[in-house]
Amino acid sequence: MSNTLVLDVDGTLVDTNYHHTVAWLRAFRTVDITVPGWRVHRAIGMGGDKLVAAVAGDKVEQDHGDKVRQAWERNFDEVLDEIQPLEGAHRLVRAATDLGLAVVLASSGKRKHVEHYLKLLDPGDVAWTTSDDVEDSKPAPDLIEVALREVKGERAVVVGDSVWDCEAAARIGLPSIGLLTGGFGEDELVDSGASAVYSDLDTLRAELADLPFAVVEDPKA
Repeated sequence: MSNTLVLDVDGTLVDTNYHHTVAWLRAFRTVDITVPGWRVHRAIGMGGDKLVAAVAGDKVEQDHGDKVRQAWERNFDEVLDEIQPLEGAHRLVRAATDLGLAVVLASSGKRKHVEHYLKLLDPGDVAWTTSDDVEDSKPAPDLIEVALREVKGERAVVVGDSVWDCEAAARIGLPSIGLLTGGFGEDELVDSGASAVYSDLDTLRAELADLPFAVVEDPKA
């Protein structure tokens, strides 16, 4: 039975969470709304379709949601060239494929951004999917489900840096592994369903063979 490693990208393989936070803060300012930076950071990892309401309320989403998202995209595009892979990202992906694991990158980001990350990561021939491929974003599990269909995974574990990754995995009965690389605390990740939490990718790489893969349930069953 094949094992699949589902990897989040932003904050997990590439160091983007604080770039995203600043881009969102600047985006809110384009509609004369000021929100606390900590509140934005706490929402990074959920889909942009949900973030505006989560951070600033339903009325701001109703009145300005699309404009804020467009401004975020412009702001983030301006810093895209500053993005760097997290230490050990390339080594983790290559080690997983060397072990015979199916690897799929499941990103809530836009396709054009993920394509840029792939050039930085040089992950080899792995499957990947983005927010453009799903109707509902994290913490909904749609992205993980689409990712698993890409590789026809039978058993899987999800790796991510945010509580939203862990919650999405839990919603479809899959175990998750948390990373501290996105700025969420160990207790928060565990409370959201993480089976284990690692401080960095190289430490996780050393324990790839021992991860708690679980059977992927057929949602139609």
